Amino acid sequence: MENTELGSDELLNLVWEQVVDFSVADSNEVVLNQRFYPELSVAFDISEAQPLAWAFPKSDDDSLYKAASDFIHRMKKSGELDTLIERYYGHIEKFNYVGTRTYIKHVHKRLPEYQELFETAARQYEMDWRLLAAVGYQESHWNPGARSPTGVRGIMMLTLPTAEYLGVSDRIDPEQSISGGAQYLANLMKRIPQRIQDPDRTWLALAAYNVGLGHLEDARIITQIRGGNPDVWVDVKENLPLLSRSKWYSKTKHGYARGREPVHYVENIRSYYDILTWFDEQDKNVIAYPEQGSNVLKNALSPAL
Repeated sequence: MENTELGSDELLNLVWEQVVDFSVADSNEVVLNQRFYPELSVAFDISEAQPLAWAFPKSDDDSLYKAASDFIHRMKKSGELDTLIERYYGHIEKFNYVGTRTYIKHVHKRLPEYQELFETAARQYEMDWRLLAAVGYQESHWNPGARSPTGVRGIMMLTLPTAEYLGVSDRIDPEQSISGGAQYLANLMKRIPQRIQDPDRTWLALAAYNVGLGHLEDARIITQIRGGNPDVWVDVKENLPLLSRSKWYSKTKHGYARGREPVHYVENIRSYYDILTWFDEQDKNVIAYPEQGSNVLKNALSPAL
């Protein structure tokens, strides 16, 4: 088929729906869309890797070119370009087909049972229910009976002291666990310095949910010592792994921590959140979902917010 009005996203969707057999797409578009269409695979590359660039028409007036060059220079110098690259690509570098496929399956089969609880708790604590649900999936795969060797339990995997502090009497009760997790995340958000804006504020709070606020603050201090910005996630995540090195954790207030874990934790949640948001925002709440070689229509998340 030939249709010049379709964008790359739409063409990849048609391949996934098995309307067309194949399409040509930029590699960066494929990487972004594989989260939503995990069955998509690259058959072969049709060219060597090419840098992305802006093209300007030949003209005696080069003011637009100079303005664009100045803009890029300012973005690089301020670190904003790195922040934008991290925001849109930093959490999708490692595509996991099996993990993504399993997640999408659970979105359809497990999430509907708990979605209303996530929505209610999110409204109470003024956060996006899809983010809260993504945290719940990262913690337990939405399994209310989940339990780790360290003793944390429930959908939001609360420790016993944290549960007692939050007033959660039964950690394996889905409603109590989800409400408690939302309250805990909201408390962490409030304790992040007010000057830090979203989305960095959210990513830092999520890291604290995993590793603890004290260890996060240690990582932020290390970030500043090493010349980074302790208020942006792209810099802090580079220094969190140093909490497992004696050269650094011996100088911190809260000591050793497995600093790579919160980095992976936040990246996973961001991917889960992106996928859940994509499903939630589909037109008329219906998506095409091929299964066992057939084109099956399945309802996505309901209701859409």
